[in-house]
Formats: sequence, C-alpha cells, structure tokens
Amino acid sequence: MSTTAADITASELAKYIDHTLLAVDATPEQVYALAAEAQELGTFSICVSPSMLPVEIDLGDVKLATVCGFPSGKHDPAVKAAEAALACQNGADEVDMVIDIGLAKAADFDALAHEIGAVRDAMSERALLKVIIESAALTDDEIIIACRAAVAGGAQFVKTSTGFHPAGGASTHAVALMREIVGPEIGVKASGGIRDYPTAIAMIEAGASRLGCSASAAILAAAPR
Repeated sequence: MSTTAADITASELAKYIDHTLLAVDATPEQVYALAAEAQELGTFSICVSPSMLPVEIDLGDVKLATVCGFPSGKHDPAVKAAEAALACQNGADEVDMVIDIGLAKAADFDALAHEIGAVRDAMSERALLKVIIESAALTDDEIIIACRAAVAGGAQFVKTSTGFHPAGGASTHAVALMREIVGPEIGVKASGGIRDYPTAIAMIEAGASRLGCSASAAILAAAPR
C-alpha cells in the first residue's frame, strides 16, 4: 500500500482500530470503560471476550467484535461454530476465530477450510468473520495454506495473531505475505504487539486494513491531527 505516516490523521487511523480488551481477568466495568474510550477515540470497534457479551450499553457507531476458539484454537469445529453463533445472538458484529494451528503445520488445507466454513455457516449473515492464523508460529508456506483456507472457508479477513502465543505477534513480513495471498478483496488484520504509532503505520504500509490494539489511546495521541 502507498499509505505513509504523513498521509494518515488520528481520526483516520482510529477507523483501522479494533480497541481490544481480552485479558482473562477483565471485568464488566473495564469493558464499559473500553467502550466509552472507543467512542471518544472514534475506533472502528471494541473487541472483548465472548463471556462479556452482550454489552449492555449503546456503542453508537462503534462495532462489537469478539473471539472464538480463543486463544489456542484447539477446539472441535462444532464447538467453535456454536460459540460464534451464540456471540452473534449476543450482538457481535464480528468474530475473530482462531484456527487449529496444527492443521496449518500439517498442511491440511481441507480440514482448515472445513472448520472455517463451519464457523462462517453458523454465524449471522450480517456478521463478519476474521480468521486468526497465529502467523509468528508458522512458516511462510504454512501462512499461505492458512490464508487460502480462510478464503475458501468464506472468511472476510485473515488476522495475524491472538497476542497470547509465545512465538509473538504481528510482523510486517507476515502482513505483506498475507495481503499478497488474499488479494485486495479480503481484509488483513495485524494484531499482537502493536503498541506505538510507528508500528501501527508500518503495519498499514505492509497491507493491513485493520489493527488490533489495546494501546489505542497512546497510538492515536502520537498521530498527526
């Protein structure tokens, strides 16, 4: 992409951001504070754990995202599908699903596409599916398989990371490769370790169309107005 740091303002950058709180000890009060901050910052969405749904406050224009199969991905496809369906019933506009990473490492394209398709089929038609591939734990060939399976399974986005894997989070290399594989019609979400403005811009320049951030306020404070 041709976007540079000089091209994007704080308000424009905010529309890339899923303002995220996935801590295991998160409380309802913290979710409400996250939602209020998201509205103040103008982020695209908030992303919270499925147990925090429904969010019983008016989010205005801010979308509601959640996760399923999180963070390990080692869940039966039927369990992931049921979790995604319930999340949609509880108001989720978007679901970020973790793949079974072992299937990508085994190059089992059919099984990956099956589990992604099962989740997509279980979701509301209005909801958007993002597929977390845990790119830092994969080789380039495995990233390619996972991305192609996500597209085949009907996902609207591929996403780098949960932020919980010891291998690490997003990298510009992975984002650029993912963008190359899925093309311009599928979204690419960079998530995991994006804590400052230069990193956020680097991910967008590499091809990210969405960013998962918990440090959204600090990132946007450093952006041009």
